[in-house]
Amino acid sequence: MKRISKLFLYFLAFSIFIPFSNQAQEEQEPSSQEDMVKTLTGGVPNGRWKEGLLFDGVRPMPWMKSAANWFPGTEEVQPEEIRVTFMGTAPLIRPGQMNTSIFVELGNGDSFVFDLGEGSVANYTAARVALNQINHVFITHLHVDHFGALPYLWMFRTWNGGWHQPLTVHGPSGRTPEYGTATMVEGMKMMTGWHQDAFSVFPSGKGWDIQVNEFDFRDNGGVVYEKNGVKITHWQRSHAKDGASAYRLDWNGMSVVWTGDGRPNELDVEFAKGVDLYITELQQEVVEINSGVQGVPPFLARYTIDTHHSPAYGVGYVANKIQPRMLMTTHQDFDPFLNEEVVAEVREHWKGPYRFGAPDGIVVNITKESIWVREGILPDYPNTRAPQFNFDNGQLVVPLPTTSREEIQEPFVREKQIDPKLYYPEGYHPELLENWPVDSDLVVPIENLPENLRKNMGAHWEYSIKNRKILEER
Repeated sequence: MKRISKLFLYFLAFSIFIPFSNQAQEEQEPSSQEDMVKTLTGGVPNGRWKEGLLFDGVRPMPWMKSAANWFPGTEEVQPEEIRVTFMGTAPLIRPGQMNTSIFVELGNGDSFVFDLGEGSVANYTAARVALNQINHVFITHLHVDHFGALPYLWMFRTWNGGWHQPLTVHGPSGRTPEYGTATMVEGMKMMTGWHQDAFSVFPSGKGWDIQVNEFDFRDNGGVVYEKNGVKITHWQRSHAKDGASAYRLDWNGMSVVWTGDGRPNELDVEFAKGVDLYITELQQEVVEINSGVQGVPPFLARYTIDTHHSPAYGVGYVANKIQPRMLMTTHQDFDPFLNEEVVAEVREHWKGPYRFGAPDGIVVNITKESIWVREGILPDYPNTRAPQFNFDNGQLVVPLPTTSREEIQEPFVREKQIDPKLYYPEGYHPELLENWPVDSDLVVPIENLPENLRKNMGAHWEYSIKNRKILEER
């Protein structure tokens, strides 16, 4: 008797369009195995012919809850998988597109942020990423649309459980020191000085000890980061001013490139050759049409593209040289009047798999066998995820705040506070916590944590342990 093929089972798993009836049907005699196979696999390649032009290795993975959409918090990254989420996709902020940011999650539990444009943190929250999960941010260059959310992340990451590992910002040097990443961070420290001191009445630990890894922007191919089998390298981009870089992440035989902004160049071809996922920026060659829609003078758009950015034709040309498994473009306006034109311009040279990394929330899953792009369904009013902690030591440690209200606030204004008894209703008066309740670090064994806290705050830790064990065994 013939057996139903694996491809047939795979086909059934994703046939979510089949209508469902809740009306009970009379049981009938099953068709023969031969008839079932003949009918249900009819017209399906089953390895007999090539289906489509782009779909070698471009297919959904069996563990996906939906092949069409990604829903935050419903899928774990598999041990030998990379997931990339576009958290911001445009140079100009608008409700559906925040400034550029790309989130890369690995099957070993590590994650990395590439650029952190203004507004993008809202999408991290919507995607169920706890702010204290973000430990490494790689900045391509110091245009504000690529790092504008960094002060917010630093301040609220520290408040939201970022106590035990400082945030590390990686980025290029400038031609002179005042234009490098380290100087930008020093300026950010000054800008957030009041906020930082005010929030020091909360636990902070190492949270304020922001670290900077500034690398020489000229060191093309240099290693920025290397740990847990992850290697991240960089190279120069031509973006009107020295100090713009691209990155390549390699892990477990797979790779992702994010170029940041810049003109088409040979260095991309050299350092991104054969990458699995090549993400770059793109501008359309329709400056007069864009001007009519947006009101931007055409000469300003033309000058901006020709000094700073990659036209779509150039993107297709470079991709054809690199030959990635998947090309994606972001940092672009996602508009119906532009999208078809973008595809046509890219297709002048690149005939392989291509998808937009826009609007916000687009998700890419990568394994060595498959790659698949979906639309993420990000809620408009998400609740923040609980801070995530490493419980390897069997404890939750809450650092003692470094200051108090008495040290940073004059008593006069506290004395003018209205007596809470005057505004709380009769019979209701919470126990107020006006001073930090302990005078040393709070150390709680995990078995003493309420179950919901232990489960919520240790979720990523447990997931990472499970996946790393699987990777070690393989």
